[in-house]
Amino acid sequence: MSTPSTPSTPVDDDPLARERAHLASSRGALRAMREDVEALDISDVTANWVNAQILERQIGERIKALADLSHTPLFFGRLDYLHAPGADRAEGAEGEQFYIGRRHVHDGDGDPMVIDWRAPVSQPFYRASKKDPMDVGLRRRFGYTGGDLTAYEDEHLSDPAETARTSKLLQREIERPRVGPMRDIVATIQPEQDEIVRSGLGGTVCVQGGPGTGKTAVGLHRVAYLLYAHRERLARTGTLVIGPNRSFLHYIEQVLPALGELTVRQGTVDDLVAHVEVRGTDEAAAAIVKGDARMAKVLRRAVRSHVTMPGEPLVVVRGSRRWRLPAYELEEMVRELLDRDIRYGAAREALPQRIAHAILVQMERSGEAPDDRVQDAVARNSAVKAAVKAVWPVVDPAKLVLRLLTDGGFLAEHAAGVLSEDEQKTILWAKPVRSVKSARWSAADAVLIDEATDIVERTHSLGHVVLDEAQDLSPMQYRAVGRRCTTGSATVLGDLAQGTTPWATRSWEEALGHLGKADAVIEELTAGFRVPTDVITYASRLLPHIAPGLTPVASVRENPGFFDLRPAAGDADVVAACEELLRNEGSTGLIAADARIPALAEALAAAGIGHLSPGEETTAETRLTLVPASLAKGLEYDYVVLDEPRAVVDGEPDERTGLRRLYVALTRAVSGLIVTHAAALPPQLA
Repeated sequence: MSTPSTPSTPVDDDPLARERAHLASSRGALRAMREDVEALDISDVTANWVNAQILERQIGERIKALADLSHTPLFFGRLDYLHAPGADRAEGAEGEQFYIGRRHVHDGDGDPMVIDWRAPVSQPFYRASKKDPMDVGLRRRFGYTGGDLTAYEDEHLSDPAETARTSKLLQREIERPRVGPMRDIVATIQPEQDEIVRSGLGGTVCVQGGPGTGKTAVGLHRVAYLLYAHRERLARTGTLVIGPNRSFLHYIEQVLPALGELTVRQGTVDDLVAHVEVRGTDEAAAAIVKGDARMAKVLRRAVRSHVTMPGEPLVVVRGSRRWRLPAYELEEMVRELLDRDIRYGAAREALPQRIAHAILVQMERSGEAPDDRVQDAVARNSAVKAAVKAVWPVVDPAKLVLRLLTDGGFLAEHAAGVLSEDEQKTILWAKPVRSVKSARWSAADAVLIDEATDIVERTHSLGHVVLDEAQDLSPMQYRAVGRRCTTGSATVLGDLAQGTTPWATRSWEEALGHLGKADAVIEELTAGFRVPTDVITYASRLLPHIAPGLTPVASVRENPGFFDLRPAAGDADVVAACEELLRNEGSTGLIAADARIPALAEALAAAGIGHLSPGEETTAETRLTLVPASLAKGLEYDYVVLDEPRAVVDGEPDERTGLRRLYVALTRAVSGLIVTHAAALPPQLA
C-alpha cells in the first residue's frame, strides 16, 4: 500500500499525486456537468405549462443526482485492461484505464473520466481474480481520509509471480467506524454479492443472510443497478423499498441518493395498506389467525356473497318501445361473470354493458340499426342501473371486514370449513362498533381490508419491489406486498433466525408462495463482513434453538473485534460500559429490553450523557443511541452495550421468539460488544 507523497516529489513521478490530480479533474468535470444542466433554457422547448413542469422536475432531479458529496469518494478503484477491443476480449483499449465510481463523469469532449460501477466494463472490479482475471492486468483500490485520496493498493491479476492476498484497504473500508445513517457498500461489494446485485429484472431473488452479510445493502444496490440497466421501463412502472419500520427506513434512506438514485419510494407494509387509521392492537392469537392466508378465502367468499341471482325480468323503456330481458338470461350473464373470476368491481362494471348488448340484439332483430352510442345509453338506463344495483351491489371493503369481525353469523357463514369455531371466536370483536371511523383497527385488520380491496379492484403493480426483514411478515402481509409486484419482480431479504413475530416465516419457499413468486431463486449469504468473529461466534450458540439447520455466519474479518461479558450490580455499571465505548471513534448503541428503556434513559441523563432514539442521526457530539430491543433489527453500531439478555428474552410472549430477539440484539455491533447482566444468562448461551 502506498504512502502519501511529499511536496518535493514531482507529480509525474508520483502515482499517488497523479491519482489525486485525476480526482481533482473529475470533480471539476462533474461540477461542469452540473452547471450545464443548471444553465438549460427550456422556455422554447415546452408546448404547455404541464410539459414545462415535468421537464423542470426532471432537470431538478438531474441536478441533485450530479451533486458532488465532498466526503464521499468520487471513484474508489481503477482497472487496467490488457487488450484492445475485439477478439472476444473485454471492452477497453490496451493500456487504457477505467476509474470506477458511484456515477458516470465525462469531460468536455464527452470522454469518460469515471465509469459508473454498474456499467458492464466495471464488473471485473468486483469479480476478477487470480484464477479468472477477466482480461484485467491491474486492479487498483484507493483509500480515503474524509474526501482526500491518501493511499492506493494494487493487485496484478495477470502476474503469476504475485500471490493472492487480502486487500488491506478493503478490510479498512469494511471496518471503518460510522457516524450517521447507513452508507453504500459500492466500494466493497464481494463477488457473491455482485452476482445478486446484477441479476436480471425479470426474476425474483430471495436472499437469506445472517447478521453482517450485507443483505440489506445488496438489496439497495440491486435497485440501483436495475434502475441503471432498465431505467426507461422502471421509470414507467416504479420501484419501492419496503422496510420493517420508520427507524429502519431513516437509517437506509441516504444509500440510494448517494448513488444518484432519487426516484425510489420507501415505506412499510403498514403504509401500503393504510386504508384506515390504525389505533388498536391484537392479541397474538388473533393476529396469527388474521394473518393466516386462509383469511383470503374467507374474504373472497364474503365479497362474492353480495351477488344475488335475479328473480324478475328486466324491462327497458326507450321512446315508445319496451324491451324485455327474461330473468334466466340475466342469471346466465351473472353466472358467466362469476365463473370468469374477475375482480368484483370489474364484473359489476361489465354487467350493464352485457345487458345493453342483449337489448341491442333485440333491437336489431326488430329492424333497428343501433350503434355504440345507443348501447352506452341503454347501459346508463335507470332500469338497468337498478337491476345491477340489486344483483351486483357496491361493496365497501372496510365495511365488509368490519361486518366479518363483529357479526358472528356472517363470519361463520363464510369461514365454514376454513376457520375452526375457536379461530372464529378469537378474531371476533367483543364490543359492537358503530362505524368504520369509530373502529379501533389493528395493523392486521388493515391488511384484511387491503385484501378485500384487491378482490373488488385490482391493485396497481410496480416494476420492482425490495422487501427487507421479510422474515417477520405474516402470509397475508406477503400477499399485500405481492399484489404490488404481480407484473414486476421482487428482491426479498431476510434471515429466518431473526424472525421475532409469532407468525414469523418458517421457510422461504412457503413465504415466496404467499408472495406469488414461487419460482424465485433463493440465494444464501454466509460470509460476515460486519460482525466481528468473537461476537458472531457467541451469538451463533443460539442458532440450534431458534433456527435448526441454518448455516452459521462465518466472519471473514481479520480483526476479531472486542467482546466482553460483565456482571452488573446496577444501571451505573451499564452507564460505565457506555462511557468506556464512547471513548472509541464511531457510534455506540445501548440495546435493552423495551421495559428497561425508561430506567436506562434516567441513568444516562443523571450521568450527563446525551442519547438519541433509533432513527435519529448520530453526530460527532451525540454518538449514543438508546435502542429498545424491539427496534434493533436492521440497525448497526460500531460498538454496542447489550443490557440484561434475560430481560430481552422474557420480554417476548414465548421463549423462541425471545431468543430470536436476543440473537438480533447480540449481532448489531460492528467493532465491539459488551454484554452486562445482573440476572443469570439464558442457558442457551452457556
